[in-house]
Amino acid sequence: MSEPSRKTPRDEDNDQPDDQPPRRGALAALIVLAVLVAGGLWLSRTLHQTGRIQDCVMAGRNNCAPVGK
Repeated sequence: MSEPSRKTPRDEDNDQPDDQPPRRGALAALIVLAVLVAGGLWLSRTLHQTGRIQDCVMAGRNNCAPVGK
């Protein structure tokens, strides 16, 4: 007959469900959120600069482009 399998303390720990939620999904969500925030800030800054240039042009001024770009 075959021997019954012996369980080690490590095997007994694996039988119980994990109490901690998976962190990979949370990390991925955090990275996506950081990218969205960075993209939103970039877009906001770009639209603000473009709006300032358009306001300058609509006021009839010349040389409204930012210097050095």
